[in-house]
Amino acid sequence: MDADLSGFEQKIEQVVALCQALREDNRKLRERALELEQEKLALSEKIDTTCARLEALMSRLPEQ
Repeated sequence: MDADLSGFEQKIEQVVALCQALREDNRKLRERALELEQEKLALSEKIDTTCARLEALMSRLPEQ
């Protein structure tokens, strides 16, 4: 009986440790997802700015 309880206790400890590791992984992934979303927004703004500049330059080119 004691061996069964000891084995069960070890399994519970393993599950708790795994749960903690998964929570930490999840936190890191959420943080990374936020960073990537912010980077995507910044790049999108750069693209919009570049498109506007190109359109302005193209409008100054003489017609052929």
